[in-house]
Amino acid sequence: MPFIELDSLEKVFTVRRRAGLLRREKREVRAVDGITFGVERGEMVGYIGPNGAGKSTTIKMLTGILTPSGGRLRVAGIDPARERTRLARRIGVVFGQRTTLWWDLPLRDSYRLVHRMYQVPDARFRENLDRCVELLELRDLLDVPVRQLSLGQRMRGDIAAALLHDPDVLYLDEPTIGLDVVSKTRVRSFLRELNAERGTTVLLTTHDLTDIEQLCSRVMVIDHGRLMYDGDLTGLHEAGDGERLLVVDLATAVPPIEDVPGARFVRAEGPRQWLAFPATASAAPLVSAVAAAYPLVDLSVREPDIETVIAKMYGGTREERRESLT
Repeated sequence: MPFIELDSLEKVFTVRRRAGLLRREKREVRAVDGITFGVERGEMVGYIGPNGAGKSTTIKMLTGILTPSGGRLRVAGIDPARERTRLARRIGVVFGQRTTLWWDLPLRDSYRLVHRMYQVPDARFRENLDRCVELLELRDLLDVPVRQLSLGQRMRGDIAAALLHDPDVLYLDEPTIGLDVVSKTRVRSFLRELNAERGTTVLLTTHDLTDIEQLCSRVMVIDHGRLMYDGDLTGLHEAGDGERLLVVDLATAVPPIEDVPGARFVRAEGPRQWLAFPATASAAPLVSAVAAAYPLVDLSVREPDIETVIAKMYGGTREERRESLT
């Protein structure tokens, strides 16, 4: 059996809204609509989609926070809604915009509370804490109150807290939101090592395709509560005809760069130009060609937006896609 198993999983919310001065009308919203998939132990899977697609609702059902309206759900053979306390010892959760740390306590004291809550053996707790502190570079932050930490520092602190009790599976909901480049790189490196060394199963939701590209061998796309793609990232780009952007900063303004094979000129603003190229292609040949022919100062590569990829895969706007699913 898969380590995580969903079979026709549904979550329906009842929403009431004003329909007149004294009248309210009731309607149902299907946040998750018949999703079926399995995740094997040790997999790192990206679970992506536009805002409101049902990603966080799925995570909350996987953790036992929400009870499914229909279908079947098991994590490590456990029904999360029925055995939430038992499951809590097997999972770790990081919600990017909500902290599990104690706001007014130093980071060290938050970890001590986690130690007692999960009843982690002392030797194992010290080993896990030392490892997280080293790999996430938290040593100088242990005596700092959580409220004084930057977003990137707090996020690293939250990830450490989620791992102190040796969970079998780690759910990450937007773990790199708002982080700078250095913090993102540090978090991604840590997660790769965690998965390689301990075989921790990771389910990652994010809007940053670079997170998926660097961490996950498999990606699932959810839109309006339905699973619309399950495969590798290359297949997703091929299905969606995705393009990345090469943003080029030159020493001076020049005519549009239209002579680089494999690239399409998009626009220019003074010395900065945007070139599009297939998301499945390497940027290295384009960079070499631009650097050889133009006065290059700086450049960056921008990944395609999730909304854009999904729109190209299935056509139309979000509203048109919703109508096609009903």
